[in-house]
Amino acid sequence: MIHSLIFTILAVISTVNAFYIPGIAPTSYKEGDQISLLVNHITPSVFHEGKNKEDFVYSFDYYHPKLHFCQPKKLEKQPESLGAIIFGDRIYNSPFEITMLKNETCKSLCASTYPKEDAGFTNKFIENGFFYNWLIDGLPAARRLHDERTKSDFYGAGFELGFLDKEGKAHLDNHFDIQIEYHKREDDQLRIVGVTVEPHSWSRTEAECSAQEYQPVFISPTEDTNVVFTYDVSWIPSDTLWATRWDKYLHVYDPKIQWFALINFSLIVVCLSMVMAHILVRALKSDISRYNEVNLDDEFQDESGWKLVHGDVFRSPKNLLLLSILVGSGIQLFLMAFTTIGFALLGLLSPSNRGSLATVMFILYALFGSVGSFISGSIYKFFGGEKWKLNLILTPLLVPGGILATFAFLNFFLIAVKSSGAVPAGTLLAIVVIWFVISVPLSAVGSILALKKEQLSQPVRTNQIPRQIPTQPLYLKTIIVALVAGIFPFGSISVEMYFIYSSLWFNRVFYMFGFLFFCFILMAITTSLVTVLMTYYTLCAENYRWQWRSVFIAGGCAIYVFIHAIFLSKFSLAGFTTIVLYVGYSLLISVLAFILTGSIGFLASLFFIRKIYSAVKID
Repeated sequence: MIHSLIFTILAVISTVNAFYIPGIAPTSYKEGDQISLLVNHITPSVFHEGKNKEDFVYSFDYYHPKLHFCQPKKLEKQPESLGAIIFGDRIYNSPFEITMLKNETCKSLCASTYPKEDAGFTNKFIENGFFYNWLIDGLPAARRLHDERTKSDFYGAGFELGFLDKEGKAHLDNHFDIQIEYHKREDDQLRIVGVTVEPHSWSRTEAECSAQEYQPVFISPTEDTNVVFTYDVSWIPSDTLWATRWDKYLHVYDPKIQWFALINFSLIVVCLSMVMAHILVRALKSDISRYNEVNLDDEFQDESGWKLVHGDVFRSPKNLLLLSILVGSGIQLFLMAFTTIGFALLGLLSPSNRGSLATVMFILYALFGSVGSFISGSIYKFFGGEKWKLNLILTPLLVPGGILATFAFLNFFLIAVKSSGAVPAGTLLAIVVIWFVISVPLSAVGSILALKKEQLSQPVRTNQIPRQIPTQPLYLKTIIVALVAGIFPFGSISVEMYFIYSSLWFNRVFYMFGFLFFCFILMAITTSLVTVLMTYYTLCAENYRWQWRSVFIAGGCAIYVFIHAIFLSKFSLAGFTTIVLYVGYSLLISVLAFILTGSIGFLASLFFIRKIYSAVKID
């Protein structure tokens, strides 16, 4: 069975065709070899500024009929990974003819006619800062940028579709100065190590590039416009090695802020740990010592504080089935995120391998279904749940099914606007098949192991009749505690949120996985510490209903994740579809953050409660 399972997993992974595998198969060329220039989707950018600037969050095919770009004689779609398809990559061949070490000047690409009825469509893309995205040897065609803060030059992936003049009039770029950097090895093999493009807007009737000044191209809304597309190719020798060619693309825009945030919240975690050590360790030692004293004058020892609820603290909570499923799914998400970020930190998920990050996330999420179901089944069994078959069935279906249903619903909006980001029905079906082939069987194995494994012991017996919970003080209300406690774990990831959202929505390369990994660990630790501290105060207030409370307190971080996405992102969203997509996916991300942090808080509280009640003597 194990061999067949491994074979199935390998077979599924092998069917995912990665566009490029960095570090394993560098391509070497010789003089005169043909170089392919591939085109990807047209994407919105967060960099563009303008009077009419609106932010779109979906992309379009490069060969969209209304864009009228030059097409090759035979259009060929390139193979893409599962993750690349999900994130909207649509890569095709192009009519550009590039030969290794052969410089070209004013080479004709094609002449295209823009009907007046399509002028508004193209001009709107230019006004709102859409970018060309080309690929040569796996490298994105970039624009040269300079960072005033760090006084450094770097490459930004993609380049503008056009520009706005001083009057706010849109002009289409139709001449491209392509500069390709290459490195010559000792064995005379040539490797491409950089690609930049300088676009120009030149209104001409023929494919000529004289020194005279041309008027920029304007796509007229009142008459048809003829546009001639041309390009230059320049080959530039470089000392950059192939292994380090991505360094110039990967730029930290403000490293001081990154380090300041890490140091700041590291100190917060240290201080929080010290406070907890002082409050919990000293207070618990005093409590345990007092509880375990033998009072010779009284027949029974006086009970107060958290010991008073020992007979109810392990009582089965309401909606135990749902609680166990959410906690199991949260641990599944945690392991997926932790492992994926770890792989990326080690350099195993290079940005040149398009879509690899999303593909690995999906595969890991499916594989960790066994762990999630084991945790879910163990918790359900620990609190005396009896419908274990229902738990086995729902654990691999409830949360993933909700994610897929939301994804499919939002996908209809992408289809409605004819975006390249719309995931084909065949891909959605493939995701469902992979899930039932890999994750569901693994989840069933995890649930069965949890059922057969010896039950986790409860250090105290549960009374048959539940005790009454006294009126809780206002400062211990769940919503108030969740809002206060959520600030700490959110603070540890708040700086990275902007970069993550920019990467998700505006095609920026996210690569700061070292910062992200450290922030993720800080978030997990902070969530555990804050939730345990609040759980202790809850028990001291004689409230034994800590299970769901710990989930909501730890999940308070998700409230700030959603608020940050909606109100603090500074994105000027354009149109109904953009708003629905942005709010919908932000809400989905926030719900997943709630499940992840809530599961961490619950398990930390469970460990804490078992520890303290096993340390006292209960008559």
